[in-house]
Amino acid sequence: MIAYRLIQAQEPPRIQDVPKPSPGPGQLLIKVGGCGLCHTDLMLMKRTTAEWSNMPPPLTLGHEIAGWVSQIGQGVVGFRSGEPVAVVPLWGSCGHCARCRRGEENFCYHNSRLIGAGVGFDGGLAEYILAEARFVVPMGDFDPVLAAPLTDAGLTTYTAIKPALSTLIPGSTAVVIGVGGLGLLGVQFLRTLCSARVIAVDNDKTHLELAKAHGADNTLSSDTSTAEQIQDITSGVGANFVLDCVGAESTLKTGVAALARLGRLTLVGAALKTIPFGLHEIPWGAQLATSMNGGTANLREVIELARLGRIETIVDRYPLTHVEDAYRDLVDGKLRGRAVCIPETAEQMS
Repeated sequence: MIAYRLIQAQEPPRIQDVPKPSPGPGQLLIKVGGCGLCHTDLMLMKRTTAEWSNMPPPLTLGHEIAGWVSQIGQGVVGFRSGEPVAVVPLWGSCGHCARCRRGEENFCYHNSRLIGAGVGFDGGLAEYILAEARFVVPMGDFDPVLAAPLTDAGLTTYTAIKPALSTLIPGSTAVVIGVGGLGLLGVQFLRTLCSARVIAVDNDKTHLELAKAHGADNTLSSDTSTAEQIQDITSGVGANFVLDCVGAESTLKTGVAALARLGRLTLVGAALKTIPFGLHEIPWGAQLATSMNGGTANLREVIELARLGRIETIVDRYPLTHVEDAYRDLVDGKLRGRAVCIPETAEQMS
């Protein structure tokens, strides 16, 4: 089969012919229907050998994966050959602690490593992928191409939003900063799951137009006056919830300045910047939180929302053999939604 492989640290990945894997005990072999691309992939391509620690390349990239069960390993129950499935990207959980047993594997008590599909293990930019069955979620008749971005972009935003839902009552306000691939799904989750006013913030007019079309009540350009505009819209109260899908210093400052007392700001963007935290640096009673991807319980819920048509995945489709064009468009900001690479055999099936 063909796969898009990172052979050595900081070298350009390339398509290779590799052996088709076979499932061992507890594993599923999945025929990839679609694999989404992510800025995390670009960060991985820049990692040094030291940064890869004890799980260096070579490996197949790609962590937003959905497809069909092809072969079932010994001891696996609850799956049928040929059924559509989605794969949780984070695979480092123990499987036994209370968090894992609740389907919150991303918050496993015993694992601190960010490993999984395309990060330490072979990922989904290939015709087939092996995955432990405990990280795989059945999804009825849902299209794997549309499901692929939901395993990261969708799961990440949903997991970040869910703890804030009880506070997002009528009269409250939720703000999403950065409404590209992640943030646009965040806007849709908020519109579907709560009754708060939803404000979308971005510096791209096309992104703001899409956010408006998908449920944002207000759209604001991202600049030095954004927080003041949010305060004006909320009559000086501020936002009860802010989801920062960027993580730049400027967006974090905007989020804190727009936050209400007792509000919550959750960071999922990976620009890796920081802001001061102290008694007088954030509104009284406010919470600053981070969130990383999600677990199988939340992925099931995300897929169900998509199956019901409550959220829409906007995808830009590329054949797997054109994966480098897809990454180039991602870097150049030419994507309308999330780029999804499709193995040609899967494209023929769909």
